[in-house]
Amino acid sequence: MDLLSLAGLVLAIVAIVGGTLAKGAGLSALWNFAAFLIVIVGTLGAVLLQSGLPTFRRAMVIARWIVQPPADNRKKLIVQIIDWAGTARKQGLLGLEAQVARQPDRFLAKGLQMLVDGVEPEVLRHMLEIEIEAEEHADTQAAKVFEAAGVYAPTLGIVGAVLGLMAVMKNLADPSKLGEGIAAAFTATIYGIAAANCLFLPVANKLKAIIRRRAGDRELVVEGLVSIAHGENPRNIETRLGGFLH
Repeated sequence: MDLLSLAGLVLAIVAIVGGTLAKGAGLSALWNFAAFLIVIVGTLGAVLLQSGLPTFRRAMVIARWIVQPPADNRKKLIVQIIDWAGTARKQGLLGLEAQVARQPDRFLAKGLQMLVDGVEPEVLRHMLEIEIEAEEHADTQAAKVFEAAGVYAPTLGIVGAVLGLMAVMKNLADPSKLGEGIAAAFTATIYGIAAANCLFLPVANKLKAIIRRRAGDRELVVEGLVSIAHGENPRNIETRLGGFLH
């Protein structure tokens, strides 16, 4: 679990709620159904309009990476690849066949199977790199769903504020309603800016970083498998793959 993400989310909520209380506005100032409808529901509608269904579904799936990111297991991967290299030198590539079914990662299993099948090293590299690029592109597009929400939310917050001020202008003859109406109008702006800067944009940026790291893990696997296919010494492979740890 990513405790840093949880801490960041909690601190953002505390900052907004605590700041509201410190300013003497009261918690009731943070709730306005009309503002919620315009900003949050409006942002969801804009995102759905922009995104394709597969992209939106993928965005919902990878959202959990914010608190439960994929394990950072590069050191373990290197140890595993070096072990495979030793087995290949002693028993040949067919000696790795039993390892294929033991791999929980689909990409790793596919690459290892291609290695066992005797696919030419450069062909193996090309095919796996195509898969890495396609997966990274799909996940990046999914992360951009949250980035788009971070763009639309503040604008819709302004829309909500304008609509609220329009309602205030209609009640100029009744001064008792002006203060409450103006406060409600600015609540929409708070929703839009806070949602964008405390949630949507940070989530998008963190997902992009995780996606880049996953792609780096895949590249490490490709480099290791190609080196095994070339019959390189396990020690040389270990030295080369060590560069991915920096």
